[in-house]
Amino acid sequence: MSEEIYTGLDVGSYAVRVAVGKLVPTAESKDQMHIIGAVEVQSSGINKGTITNLEDAVSSVSRALEQAERITGIPLSNAWVGINGSHIISQESRGVIGVGRSDGEIREEDVERAIEAARTVATPTNYEIIHVIPKSFTVDGQRGVKDPVGMNGIRLEVDAIIIQGLGSQIKNLTKSVYRTGLDIEDLVFSILATTEAVITERQKELGVCVVNIGASTTSLVVYEEGDVLHTSVLPIGSDHITSDIAIGLRTSIEVAEQVKLRHASCAPKDIAKKEVIDLAELGAPTEEIVGRRFVAEITEARVQEIFEHVNKELKKISRSGMLPAGAVLTGGGSKLAGLIDVAKTTLRLPVSLGTPIGITSVIDRVNDPSMSTAIGLLQWGHNIKGSDSSNGFSKIFSKISNVDKLSSGLKNLFRSLKP
Repeated sequence: MSEEIYTGLDVGSYAVRVAVGKLVPTAESKDQMHIIGAVEVQSSGINKGTITNLEDAVSSVSRALEQAERITGIPLSNAWVGINGSHIISQESRGVIGVGRSDGEIREEDVERAIEAARTVATPTNYEIIHVIPKSFTVDGQRGVKDPVGMNGIRLEVDAIIIQGLGSQIKNLTKSVYRTGLDIEDLVFSILATTEAVITERQKELGVCVVNIGASTTSLVVYEEGDVLHTSVLPIGSDHITSDIAIGLRTSIEVAEQVKLRHASCAPKDIAKKEVIDLAELGAPTEEIVGRRFVAEITEARVQEIFEHVNKELKKISRSGMLPAGAVLTGGGSKLAGLIDVAKTTLRLPVSLGTPIGITSVIDRVNDPSMSTAIGLLQWGHNIKGSDSSNGFSKIFSKISNVDKLSSGLKNLFRSLKP
C-alpha cells in the first residue's frame, strides 16, 4: 500500500498556496508531517477571499497544482481546501437530546444526535453551514464536560459554534477547484486550519488569539480552555497598506507594493531622517526621492488600525488584554518590520510571530508565515483522518466529519464540470 499524501490548498487574494506532505515515523513512535512540496503562485480572479472571476481563479489554482506536481513528482488527486472571506460568520448554538437507554450510558451516536440538534439553528438566507464545532457538553446539569462518551445521564446538551458561509461563494470556490480536476476532501475555515500549524494545545488551554493578516482580509480566532471562543474575518489587510503608500507617495500600486516589500517598517522612530528611497529603482518612470521615515509613518498608521479592529473583536468577548498566551501573528502581512511591537502596544498582550510547528521539511519556504494556512490544512486533514490519535481535536471531529463534509450531491454536481 502506498503511503498517504496530504495536500492543502489555500486560495488567497494575493496568492494560491499549495502544501504537500506525508507522514513519517519519529523516535517517539508517533507520526509527524513531513512537507515534500510548498508552492506559491500569484492569484487572479480572487478578491477579499471570494471568487470574482471564475476562469482566472481556475487558471491560478491550476498553475499552483501543476507546480506542486512538478516539484513532488506525485499526481495530486484530492486536497483539503481553505475557505475565507468577510462573508463567513459564526454564531453560537445549543443542542439538547434525551438519552433513552435503560442503563443511561451516553454513546457516540448520542453525541452525534446532540451535534445534529445544534445544527438546526436558523441560518440567514442563502447561507450554508461549513462547520459545527462543539465547545463543551453538559450532562444532567454538569457543565464543562469535554467528552461525554461512557458517562451516565438522561439529558445531554452541547454548546457549539456554527461557522457559516454564503452559499454562492462556497459553490464558486468548489467549482473553481473541481474544474482543475482536483477532488475536495473537505472545505475548512482557513483561520481554524492555520491554528493547527502555528499554536500548541497548551496555548489553546491558556487562552490565545491567532491573527492571520492576509492581502485583503484579516481573520482571527480566539481559543480558551481548548475551545474556540470567537472567530471573525475583518475586511482589511496588507493591500490597504499598499494603497495608502500609493496615495501618500502619489505613485502606482506596483511601485507602492515594491516599496512595502523592500523598505516599509512599522517603527518610524528607528529610521534616520536622512534615509531615502529612489522610486525609479522600484519601477517608477522617473527618478523620485522619498523619505523612508515617511513611508514608515504611513505603514504604522494602517497597521495600528488593523490591530484596533482586532482589539474591538476581543472587547466583544471581554478578552481585551486578558489572554495569557497572547496573540500569534501569521500570514503574509505579518512579515512587516516592527509589526510585533505595534501589536504589543495596541493589544496590550504578549505577541509572537507564528510559523508552522510540529513538522519537518528541507524546504525553506515552509518557515514563511504566509504558508501557515496551507500547512495547517495538512495538519487538519491528518487530525481528522488519524482518529486513533489521543488528542481531543480528532476525537470530536472524527465523530462529526460526516457533518462537515460537502454534501454528495454538491460533489457530484461539480465533478461533472471537470474537463
